[in-house]
Amino acid sequence: MPIGRIVIDDVRPRTPAGQHPAKACVGQAVRVSADIFKDGHDILAARVRWRPEAGKEWSEAPMAPTGNDRWEAVIVPTVVGMHRVVVEAWTDRFATWRHDIGVKAGAGQDVSVELEEGGLLLDALAAKVPRARREVVREAAAAVRREQCTLEVRLNAALDDALAAVVAGVPVSGDLTRSRPLPLWVDRERAVFGAWYELFPRSEGGLVGATKRLPDIAAMGFDIVYLPPIHPIGRTFRKGRDNTLEAGPDDPGSPWAIGAEEGGHTAVHPDLGTIEDFDRFVEEARSHGLEVALDYALQCSPDHPWVREHPEWFHHRPDGTIKYAENPPKKYQDIYPLNFWPDDDADREALWQACRQILEHWIDHGVRIFRVDNPHTKPLAFWEWLIPSLRAEHPDLIFLSEAFTRPKMMSKLAEVGFTQSYTYFTWRNTKQELTDYTVEVCLGPKADYMRPNFWPNTPDILSGPLRNGPPAAFRMRLLLAATLVPSYGIYSGYELCENEPASDANEEYLHSEKYEVKERDWDRPDSLAPFITRLNEVRRAHPGFARLGNIWFHGADKDEIIVYSRHDDALDDVVLCVVNLDPHHWQEATLSLDLGRLGLDGAGSYEVHDELSGQTFVWDGAHPYVRLDPAEAPGHVLHLRRAPR
Repeated sequence: MPIGRIVIDDVRPRTPAGQHPAKACVGQAVRVSADIFKDGHDILAARVRWRPEAGKEWSEAPMAPTGNDRWEAVIVPTVVGMHRVVVEAWTDRFATWRHDIGVKAGAGQDVSVELEEGGLLLDALAAKVPRARREVVREAAAAVRREQCTLEVRLNAALDDALAAVVAGVPVSGDLTRSRPLPLWVDRERAVFGAWYELFPRSEGGLVGATKRLPDIAAMGFDIVYLPPIHPIGRTFRKGRDNTLEAGPDDPGSPWAIGAEEGGHTAVHPDLGTIEDFDRFVEEARSHGLEVALDYALQCSPDHPWVREHPEWFHHRPDGTIKYAENPPKKYQDIYPLNFWPDDDADREALWQACRQILEHWIDHGVRIFRVDNPHTKPLAFWEWLIPSLRAEHPDLIFLSEAFTRPKMMSKLAEVGFTQSYTYFTWRNTKQELTDYTVEVCLGPKADYMRPNFWPNTPDILSGPLRNGPPAAFRMRLLLAATLVPSYGIYSGYELCENEPASDANEEYLHSEKYEVKERDWDRPDSLAPFITRLNEVRRAHPGFARLGNIWFHGADKDEIIVYSRHDDALDDVVLCVVNLDPHHWQEATLSLDLGRLGLDGAGSYEVHDELSGQTFVWDGAHPYVRLDPAEAPGHVLHLRRAPR
């Protein structure tokens, strides 16, 4: 796109190439910014305009300069779906004239010609402002031309702030320049803010038993209950307990080895129940305020019907056998990966459509959220086609990318359509690691299109301080995940502090639930369920936790203490989190708070109410002292209030 009379560069939010939509949330403020400048010394004006793609009426908001030719505005989309965003800029002739005539008059120069220029300019503006404001502009035009009045009177009419407000945002210069329209996808709130709970139905006695567990999950404050694959499991090369190659007669196999003679990706494992049981599970979840997320794993066991019906959809070895999945040194003999790019275009189209039909089936059964297994092992072109095509019909869909992969691939998956992304949070443990990574995913350019979802653990990953860790480690990592970003999740068993790794070198769990049925006592007195419940209550009580780009890190003179704040859009509700990263020892520190970022600049003393313990403290100044014992609490979640006088 050629440069116009005015340069409009680096418009945000956007994806790296601007080809795919950036992301926003209905009802939440979106900061739109751009570099705007032109030759010379004229004063510029700018605005952002936006509308739903299917709509005709544009909304608009004025942009203001923030320094170094950067301009910004805040918009609040109100409709879910695709939008278009345009930045417009023009020479503000009235502001330029107003500035110049004030300088010239102040220097004692003759401004009679400039006054006539102002009259002509106001005549032009009067024709463009809304009808109700035209008389004000016309009166001002007449006033600047009244030669019988003193220069001071005429200048006062020209320089009146009320007049400037009336004509603000009305371009008359003829050099209005528009940016290229950028796409913006606006999601529903759950796409940004939510607490996930992962549950294996077979460990609860099937879907009927899992349905009975829903009230407890809802009572802990979760928003989404996520089920690993619930489909029939293959018997050929079925994995035994602890991922052994020989399965015993009672070993259930991995749920990700999808497909048997009972059916494939649209069937329910008979040991779990029926499709009617699943429908009842979805309905019961909904009655408790929960949504159901289902695993979408595009792979097959050797017994999947597709292996017989469509052998062309798989990779073949020179001896004619189908290749099983590998991630060296790991081998998955019980899984056949799909060949998403066969030589025959017709085969590719048929496979892609079949994969789409799987989602359509579960959408018809009430599922609107899908956790996608290993999307980085499928072509980006497939996701670029699949996700937008489904969202065109179902704009409320949410896709969580389980891509623990290279940073550029993780980002690209988000760019082409995934709603949320698993991240590297699981492996970020030190204060510096956590700060740098949170800034990257919450405040950097990636935040325009990649939404993080922090998981302390998954069925595949037991990492960091959780390995053989005490309950304090589980509380600490949960507190970080739940308060650093709007969306987080845990895999069931977390509340019971399951902490045994498979080995010193293996990040998986010992006796992994992926290969066996687990029996758990959810009523254990040492369960973290009360702590989880309170933490989710706090998240819902403070609007700042539902926003992505509103985190600010503060200082502490100990590396074991991390401090950050979250706030709502107007700084009316501010929460300060102080977390002890050492789960084994108490730590003390003196904090260095940015009071301006907390809305407390010049406040004097102020109250901080710990939402976890119920204690209230009165602090004064930017350098309070804290002492945190992990045996008592992993940290403070402090609601800030000005102290009563």
